[in-house]
Amino acid sequence: MFTVLVCDDDKAILDSIEIYLRQDGYNVLKAENGIDAIEMIKNNQIHCCILDIMMPGLDGLSVTVRLREKNNIPIILLSAKSEDTDKIAGLSFGADDYVTKPFNPLELLARVKSQIRRYTSLGSLEAKEGDISTGGLTVNTLTKEVTVDGEQVKLTATEYGILEFLMKNLGRVFSAEQIYEAVWNEECFVSEKTVTVHIRRIREKIEINPKDPKYLMVVWGLGYKVEKYQ
Repeated sequence: MFTVLVCDDDKAILDSIEIYLRQDGYNVLKAENGIDAIEMIKNNQIHCCILDIMMPGLDGLSVTVRLREKNNIPIILLSAKSEDTDKIAGLSFGADDYVTKPFNPLELLARVKSQIRRYTSLGSLEAKEGDISTGGLTVNTLTKEVTVDGEQVKLTATEYGILEFLMKNLGRVFSAEQIYEAVWNEECFVSEKTVTVHIRRIREKIEINPKDPKYLMVVWGLGYKVEKYQ
């Protein structure tokens, strides 16, 4: 049985998350502050941490920094702030994922499953020739296979072409026209909608929540990119 530590100073949120996790078969430990959370991690085998950012005393970001000094267990941050700068800050501190309050408990549960699946498979999976990876997303340019946290994802040839192109250029932003020319191999750009429809379909297949993507991002007014993670 996997154990999830949930740390939040709001007892109602703690109890709500606990109910959903236990119903899905997880063992749950609860802490109402960062200091207690660190002690629980020292004394228990934890497979995933859910940490609220805004807590009195030792906040979620500070706990994340301390954990990353010696521990690589998955960390999901909870925050009432939804700005991209806050998400980037949380991820740069060493968190694996970020969920904005108020959140759908089923989405949070899906993210916990994804992180634990990835964490427990890291020791048994070796990188294959042709693999390009960012976070839990992997594209193999030789076999043309796509996996998310170890689970295979089926893409059409065009969808795969777009994703492979962006994966080969992690972090770089490309306009719809540039993507079209690279993937369709045509200089005559038809319309941006042709690309956006395929982007939406890719998101539906690789993202837990396509409306709040982790990998395939829109840079408004500029184009699209695949986010680069360690």
